[in-house]
Amino acid sequence: MIIKVLGTGCKKSKVLEENINLAIDEAGVAAIVEKIEDGKEIEKYAVDCTPAVVIDENVVSAGKQLTAEEIKKLF
Repeated sequence: MIIKVLGTGCKKSKVLEENINLAIDEAGVAAIVEKIEDGKEIEKYAVDCTPAVVIDENVVSAGKQLTAEEIKKLF
């Protein structure tokens, strides 16, 4: 599984990335986490606001600061 965090490096996107890593550890899943901060790359996913989460090229969340528990439900 490839999980991408879309964000401009703000505090919310950094916390979201930490929560994703925590969820991965707690769920025991194999995943690669990528941080996408480039505006042009983010535009390709057509999200209205960041931070956003993309799992295997599907946008699953945008504009929300998800907890580790919420993220695990997306796996």
